[in-house]
Amino acid sequence: MATSSVERANARPIPPVPRLIFATRWLQLPLYLGLILAQAVYVYHFWVELVHLVEAALGNKDALALLVKSIGYQLPEIRDAAGAVIGHEPPAFNETVIMLVVLALIDVVMISNLLIMVIVGGYETFVSRMYLEGHPDQPEWLSHVNASVLKVKLATAIIGISSIHLLKTFINAQNYSEKVLIAQTAIHITFLLSAMAVASTDRLMQAPGRIREKDRDRDAH
Repeated sequence: MATSSVERANARPIPPVPRLIFATRWLQLPLYLGLILAQAVYVYHFWVELVHLVEAALGNKDALALLVKSIGYQLPEIRDAAGAVIGHEPPAFNETVIMLVVLALIDVVMISNLLIMVIVGGYETFVSRMYLEGHPDQPEWLSHVNASVLKVKLATAIIGISSIHLLKTFINAQNYSEKVLIAQTAIHITFLLSAMAVASTDRLMQAPGRIREKDRDRDAH
């Protein structure tokens, strides 16, 4: 703490123009506040879906119909003797519906976690320090967060979200065409390869610094 005070005391004053340019980082504050509002919307959506799930489990047909509509589950068709579709079976609270609703809730949670990473990590990296050192609830990853680490973590979170969407699609595969299934699989693989490329690039960029640290350690010994 004393060293930081001395460094601030010995620091050169920032000229007006650089000070103004540096202060523009606060223009990002409304963006992060907007993401907090989006987080609140996701929390509301999560609880609405959860209440509908509980009501459907207790036999509420209206809640079940809302769940079936929200997850895009197509009811089995009813055909006549000639094979023509004359309607659909009534909604049933079965394992497939429960699984799709639970996956949708998990999807909301994972997107919410992604928002937390962007809000907390982005504010700490690009706007201002939050001074959470020593706080018992400080995220472990926040102690060494920077732009590269944040990109890797965001890419990993996006892969998890894409995995949930892909699993939902495969469970409800009868409602999707083969073209859609192939496209979603290809998109997921693209996300995976992109995350691997980001992580590899970050590792290559940090390699020279690590080599210099090893050289300094060897010289010290």
